[in-house]
Amino acid sequence: MTAALSPAHPGQAPSAGRRRFVGSLLAAGATAPFSRLGWAAPTAGPTAPRLVLVVLRGGLDGLAAVPVPGDPSFAPSRGALAEFAQPALPLSGPFALHPSLAQLHALYQQGEALVVHATGLPYRERSHFDAQQVLESGGARPHELDTGWLARALAAERGRGIALNTAVPLVLRGPGEIDTWSPSNQPDPSADLISRLERVYSSDPALARALGRARGLRQDPQMPVGGDMAAMQGAGRPVVIGLARKAAEFIGQPTGPQVAVLEMNGWDTHVNQTAPNGVLANNLRTLDAALAALREGLLASGTWSRTAVLVVTEFGREVAMNGTQGTDHGSGGAAFVLGGAVAGGRVLADWPGLARQDRFEGRDLRITTDLRAVFKGVLHDHLKVGAAALSRDVFPGSEAIRPMALFRG
Repeated sequence: MTAALSPAHPGQAPSAGRRRFVGSLLAAGATAPFSRLGWAAPTAGPTAPRLVLVVLRGGLDGLAAVPVPGDPSFAPSRGALAEFAQPALPLSGPFALHPSLAQLHALYQQGEALVVHATGLPYRERSHFDAQQVLESGGARPHELDTGWLARALAAERGRGIALNTAVPLVLRGPGEIDTWSPSNQPDPSADLISRLERVYSSDPALARALGRARGLRQDPQMPVGGDMAAMQGAGRPVVIGLARKAAEFIGQPTGPQVAVLEMNGWDTHVNQTAPNGVLANNLRTLDAALAALREGLLASGTWSRTAVLVVTEFGREVAMNGTQGTDHGSGGAAFVLGGAVAGGRVLADWPGLARQDRFEGRDLRITTDLRAVFKGVLHDHLKVGAAALSRDVFPGSEAIRPMALFRG
């Protein structure tokens, strides 16, 4: 069963009522039996590159996920946060990975994953809501833009996207064809109802396209269903891994969407970061398993070699531990890029240092790489979005920010 709401912007007014109806019907799982028929014809083509964007909501502590034991100020500044139940996993230079990210570390060693550190947004305040708005809109200030950078990039290349959620996140809102999918506990529709829907909507191009795209959306019988998606994104390991597998299934189809967006809540770790089985460590284990499941699914479909996975968060956290063995909202943090075409085995960082005088406002890891340079690198070199469109339409006013080199050859 599925929740598929497409298109994101229904179109002409005369059919608006019918489109609202089909949106609610698809949300109830009406398209599940179509799964064997595949997607409608794509604009990007069956061998087009694919992208999975993973948004970690709440502010991942980049210095926990990617510690810097080689920085002489790391241990004194972090205190108990610099200690792990197991040894940190070594990366190049002064950097390491949290021991809960063992499968990501293996990809790093295979040259299929890299880290971007001391990265962040032009936004320097500490509001989750404003920071997430900037992260997803691609602007320089909150609410400067009301559509998403990934939606604008897809429109430039006539690509399609899917959000593994009940609603379209801001990053995918805007022009273009966007679908959604989430687990549902609704019963399958009858074959007769489906047949009648096909006849009714055959005269409406937008509805016909929506039904055609929805044919590839189906419920994973091994995946828990029901419940609030916001809770599910921060919930247990099976749900998050199940969503990752679905993302791999969708973009792995020859006529599937070019882009998928996954979200995971629960990264606002104000308390108890030091616990080896606390929220942060468990979230990192879940993220590690989800990324491994995503890769496994894409390898099975032969799509991994042309897929990039980008893992980002809205801001990092303060360098020093707070009074409840956690960390408060900061600015600079870490991002991950992985995939078969990624020039991995590297940590990309203009490292600013962690001594108090080197921190932003004396508190945070200083941002030395604009996260939009990472986005631009993925869009320009992987999805082949033109440089002019990147600076004019996708990230307006960003001409001075050059795409980061993330891929082989």
